[in-house]
Amino acid sequence: MEASAANAAAGPLSGVRVVELGNLIAAPFATRLMADFGAEVVKIEAPGEGDPLRKWRKLHKSTSLWWYLQSRNKKSVAVDLRRPEGQEIVRRLARDADVLVENFRPGTLERWGLGWEALREVNPNLVMVRISGFGQDGPYRERPGFGAVGEAMGGMRFTTGDPDRPPARTGISLGDSLAALHAVMGALMALLRVKSGGGGQVIDVSLYESVFNLMESLVPEYDVVGFVRERSGGSLPGIAPSNSYPTAEGSYVIVAGNGDAIFKRLMTAIGREDMALDPRFASNDGRVAHVELIDATIAKWTRRHSLEEVTTALDRADVPNGRIYSVADIVSDPQYLARKMILPSTLPDGTEVKMPGIVPHFSETPGAVNWLGPRLGEHTAPVLAGLGYSAEEIDTLARSGAITRGEEE
Repeated sequence: MEASAANAAAGPLSGVRVVELGNLIAAPFATRLMADFGAEVVKIEAPGEGDPLRKWRKLHKSTSLWWYLQSRNKKSVAVDLRRPEGQEIVRRLARDADVLVENFRPGTLERWGLGWEALREVNPNLVMVRISGFGQDGPYRERPGFGAVGEAMGGMRFTTGDPDRPPARTGISLGDSLAALHAVMGALMALLRVKSGGGGQVIDVSLYESVFNLMESLVPEYDVVGFVRERSGGSLPGIAPSNSYPTAEGSYVIVAGNGDAIFKRLMTAIGREDMALDPRFASNDGRVAHVELIDATIAKWTRRHSLEEVTTALDRADVPNGRIYSVADIVSDPQYLARKMILPSTLPDGTEVKMPGIVPHFSETPGAVNWLGPRLGEHTAPVLAGLGYSAEEIDTLARSGAITRGEEE
């Protein structure tokens, strides 16, 4: 999607400078969110290789379609961080940056002279966001950590799936994305402190803690009453009724009738006024005690009707419900389209492609997509020139292999 320069400048993070030292998912997703809202993001990539995400999942002419989304609005600078010249480039970038986001294994940047102590010497107001599997300290700090491991250790996998089957995962990299959201939240809070004169600091984000932070009442329920939340399929434990139910054509519908008044409307809509008025089911604790009966009653009704008939009847009764969307449903849904959540874009070769829209929606300073993921090193020369490197110095760095430029790829 092309956006005007005026729209780009209007983003709420316009003027915020971000350096990304990240690969794959967590750090790059965090900086993508900031870039969507106007931050200037300089992404550092390894010369000749780039972010491995460039080759992940479905490719279009040798480049990942995910890449074009994950790196939209970013500048690609190809720098070898293992070389002193590359490390000096990062120090210069950090000097004028507001935020630096990285997701290397703890200790890696310190070995390159790019740890917190070194960078805050050149910029005491820098906000350094460090994303790792297990955090910057503790006995597991040096272990490799991917999102799947974070989901398992954070408690999510133990509660996901059907009770009679092995623990399941969601079909996306949820642990990484949750860490990214916590990283952005931490960065913005830290920037407020900088604005008030408090100086920079480190934001330490771990994948497993980001997952753990979403686990609701898991710990106090275990500590006080010894309850271990386990896999419960499509239902929501301790809240009834809330489940997926089969329809006549074999599809499923989500029904959330767990509010007291909503439950009465639901039971009336399916012809069970007796259950709507039953004092046993007047509040959630009573319904939970009889959840098998309630679920069976709802399922008996949904099986007799098509998905369309079920959703129409429940909409009429003002009962929260919904079909389970595939991506084909998403890209054609009128609500998605009305909210501009499916953006038309164009790949470098002219291929038209749909991309996800920007969340959240701002009334006065909305985000914008100004360009899709760039070529490896596409912005190396202009970014280095902006740091004070002469054309001759840039040529020398390129010949030495310390950097690569887009035209060399």
